[in-house]
Parts: sequence; structure tokens; C-alpha cells
Amino acid sequence: MRWAHRMPFGAELQTGGATRFRLWAPGAAGVDLEVENDSGRARMPMRALDAGWHELVAPGVPAGTRYRFVLPDGLSVPDPASRRNPLDVHGPSEVVDPLAYAWHDDDWRGRAWEEAVLYELHIGTFTPEGTFAAARGRLADLAELGITAVELMPVADFPGKRNWGYDGVLPYAPEASYGTPDDLKALVDAAHGLGLMVLLDVVYNHFGPEGNYLHTYCPQFFNPAHPTPWGAAINFDGEASRTVRDYFVHNALYWVGEYRLDGLRLDAVHAIRDESNPDIVSEIAHAIAEGPGRERRVHLVLENDRNESHYLERAAGHAPDCATAQWNDDLHHALHVLVAREVDGYYADYADAPVERLARALAEGFVYQGEASAFRGGAPRGEPSRHLPPAAFISFLQTHDQVGNRAYGERLDRLSDPAMLDAALACLLLAPQTPMLFMGEEFAASTPFLFFCDFGPDLAEAVSRGRREEFAQFAAFSDPVARARIPDPGDPASFERSKLAWFERDAPPHGTRLALVRKLLALRRRHLVPHLAGMTRGATYVVVNGAPHVEWTLGDGARWHLAVNLSRHDASLSEAPRGETVYSAGTFPEYGALRLAPAGIIVTLEPV
Repeated sequence: MRWAHRMPFGAELQTGGATRFRLWAPGAAGVDLEVENDSGRARMPMRALDAGWHELVAPGVPAGTRYRFVLPDGLSVPDPASRRNPLDVHGPSEVVDPLAYAWHDDDWRGRAWEEAVLYELHIGTFTPEGTFAAARGRLADLAELGITAVELMPVADFPGKRNWGYDGVLPYAPEASYGTPDDLKALVDAAHGLGLMVLLDVVYNHFGPEGNYLHTYCPQFFNPAHPTPWGAAINFDGEASRTVRDYFVHNALYWVGEYRLDGLRLDAVHAIRDESNPDIVSEIAHAIAEGPGRERRVHLVLENDRNESHYLERAAGHAPDCATAQWNDDLHHALHVLVAREVDGYYADYADAPVERLARALAEGFVYQGEASAFRGGAPRGEPSRHLPPAAFISFLQTHDQVGNRAYGERLDRLSDPAMLDAALACLLLAPQTPMLFMGEEFAASTPFLFFCDFGPDLAEAVSRGRREEFAQFAAFSDPVARARIPDPGDPASFERSKLAWFERDAPPHGTRLALVRKLLALRRRHLVPHLAGMTRGATYVVVNGAPHVEWTLGDGARWHLAVNLSRHDASLSEAPRGETVYSAGTFPEYGALRLAPAGIIVTLEPV
């Protein structure tokens, strides 16, 4: 099979060897098209249409042709809907034939969300080569481990060759340093062959600070009525916003349709400024559901600091009405306070009662469901979430944010007691919520994940200075000498140090962690996943002697129990959780009761 998403803009191949070029440039009196071929460069005027559109059907312009749009002042700009920009974001775009790739996954219809075990990875640092092709070679290892879904950090073309991906400026073009569009398709194709879903992180709340030319010829793309840390917000609700909304709706459909992705993760939904009804998040969700979602399972995941549960409501048959799930920072923060003993910044909202907050997060999803957040100046945060199924929440101990936004990019293994971390991992992987691992977490990778980028000199210096100033509020970095030791994001060494060291995966002590994760995922697959479909709501919980005991009613009526002790002292339960023991560590029966040693955990299944 071959797949293409037809777009109303950009470069679209036509029959007979022609290509149609279309650009929305309401701020430009005229636009020329410049193409490059073996004969050199040719420049042709585009026809001005209504509402700021410019169009040209150019004969004899095949796939592989490089092109730019030339503005009246002579500035040449890439296509904002470029499918490929081989010479980086300031260079020419390239005509791509999306039908050139022949897919091998004809029978693929996706996987049920209840089966999802996510693995977040960054293409540039996942392998030494940092390419789509090299990542493809590691997929079998993930499938064998028990991973069922790979979540790629953003791959939209960004300036330079090193970036987390959240500074992308060409949302339709896969980052050229990672490989070609066909290389990315081959990665997705191979994943499907192994039974792996592939989700992509996309950024619809801002463009990166370098390489975005839209301001020069299309100021209507932004709405100054909504200021943001990146300048005027993307215009989702002002005059001329319909075209802007179409640009992002088509982007979502493009990735899901043309690249056969199994879902998207919308970055920082809380940073999108949109007062429309429906808002852009809902419009994208419904476009996917009414499009590719009719033929196969497609999942929409959110990052949303506002804890807005209305995006996660379920419709008839337990299907999501909008988003499938949301990253649950609340669960992470509670676990982090208990395991790493850190209480600075936003962790302060969990430090007063971390055990109770962990219990509520496991049972109900959000900890903050409308309560006042001291970290946010007493403002209420969140909406009620107890009525939602656990599948609406993605749980994690580590992510690119939680590791990479530390000054030295330390992973949790550097910050916590190994036994406590093992218990937290069991808590993560054996709870009904959807679990997610960050690349390398499965073998306790020793490599950091630092903040890195590759901007031009002036911007790079400003980013480096700003990064260090950002940490000045912390006592450990109040001294300028200490701040000077923070790795420079623009130094290529920050990128190189962040690459996984795969040779350590099976060596002690990393192999021990790998074996534990493999065991826990096998237990999840065997004992929990078969009962998850049909769950409709959260759980009940109690905290006994400092140990949370959570009880879920599963989709078929069976009951799942989890009790864990993440304190520094023993905790006793008056009776052991009912049912067959699925997993236990550090537990001791005592006269009908059950003692949990520090880092003790027990998980049981009580049949119908």
C-alpha cells in the first residue's frame, strides 16, 4: 500500500510531471517561486488568489526538485508546509512524492490502548548514529522487553543538528539530520511489523526562536491579543484564524495518515491560547476520529498542566470523546518526593503529604482536582477526575522534562535508593494506568539527558546565559562559580554525553534493572492487561501506617490490589490484600497481618 495526505498548501505533485505550489502570504503583495534543477535556478511569478493565497502549477518539476518562495524584498523563504528541508530550516525545500514509499503493514489496525506500555525516545540520542535508520535497529529489543508503543520526541525540522525537538519551525518536514521522510516511514513500518505502535510528539503551542519566517509575510498567523513567553500566540481564535487552524489540523492528519502513526502527543496544551468553541485540541481530536480513526485505532495524548479532565471524558462504549490520555505529572511528582526526597519548586505542592497524594494519584488520576496550588500562588488547579478510567492517565517516573530540565540531566538512579526505585517501578508498571518509560530507564542508564541545542552564535549565547540564570534561584546554584559548571546547551559535548551507552545494557548492575523491568512487564501482560478493557472509573484507597493500599475494580469485575511502603520505616497492614499474589517484595506475614519493610510492595488479583 501507498499513502499520501492531500493538503491545500505546500508542494503537491500533479499528473504529467507538474507540481502545484501554494502559499498563504497575506502580508506579501506578490510571491515568486524559485526552483533549482540540473540546469540551474529558475524563477516564476505565482498567481495571487483571494484571501492572501498565491499559487502556481509548474510543469516539469518532479520529486527531488528544490524550491523556495521569494518575497517582494528579495528574501527567500522555505515552504512552511515543506515535506523535506534537506539543508536545514534556512535552506530550500524539496518536492517529495509521498507515494514513493511502499508500505508493508497492510494488515495493521493499531492496538487497544489498554495494551499500551509507552517508551519515550529522542531520535538523536537514542543511538550513537542518531538516525531513524539506527533507531529502527533497536525496535526488536523494545518489543522483546514488553514495550508496545514508542513515543518519539518531536521530529519537525529544527535549526541546526542538535535539539530536543521543541524548537521546530517546519512542522511537516522530518528533521533532515535524522534521515529522509522514507527513513521515518521505514521506522514506523518496522515497528508495526513487531507489533509496536508509534506515537509522535507534536508542538502546536509555539514555533522555535530561529528559522520561523511566517512573521515576515504572514503576520496573521499570530494573535498579539494573546502574549506568550514566545511572543504573540499562534492565531487559533482571531481574525483569519481559520487558515491557521487548518494548517495544524492538516498537520495532525498528515502525520497520522501519510506516516501511518498510531497517535500524537500534543505538547503543552496549557500553553495554547484559544477561546474558540470547539478549541483547536477538540477539533484535531475529532478530525482524527472522523478520518484515519475510522479505519484503525489512533490515540491522542495530551500534556496539560491545568489538569483539565473534560478533554479525557469517555463517550458511548468507553471510547474517548476527545483525548485518549494525558501525561500525569501529579503521580510523578508524588513519587519523586518519596523516592528522591526533593521538595523544591513544584514538588512543594506534594511535600506536605506525599503518601496521601500518591494514593490519590493512583486511585483517581489527578491529585489536584480543583484544589488550591501553593506553587501557583494559591490558584485552583484541575478538574474532578475520579470518574475517569485509569487508562486516561499516563504514569511515569522519568521523562525528557523531568531528567533534562535538571541542571546536570541526572537520571533518577543517581538521586534515589535502588530498593526504593525498584518499588516505585513496580508501582508504575503494575498499576492499571498506562505506564511510560524514558529511554534507557529500563537498564538504569548511566548517561545523563542534558538540555542541548544548535542555534546561531547570538541566540546560542543568550540560551546558555539564560539557562544558567534560570537555576540562580536554587541554593545549590546561588554561587556564580557553581552556575558556570552547568553544561552549556550549545556545546556539542552536551549532546554527545546524552547518547545512550547501549554496551552497558546487560552488564552489572544495569542488567539487574533490565531483568526486573522485563519481569514486571511480563506480569502486567499476563495478569493485568486481560482485565483492563471496560474499566469505567478510578479506585478506592486507604493509607495505613504510611502505606497506601489501592483497590481497583477491573473491566470484568475482578479486583486489583496494590500496597506499597515508600517510607524509611516498616508499615503494617491489618490484613494482607485479598486474592492471588501477582508480585511482592519486602513483605512479611505476621499473625494474620502483613508487614511491609521499607520499599516493600505487594500486588494481588482477586478474581470475580
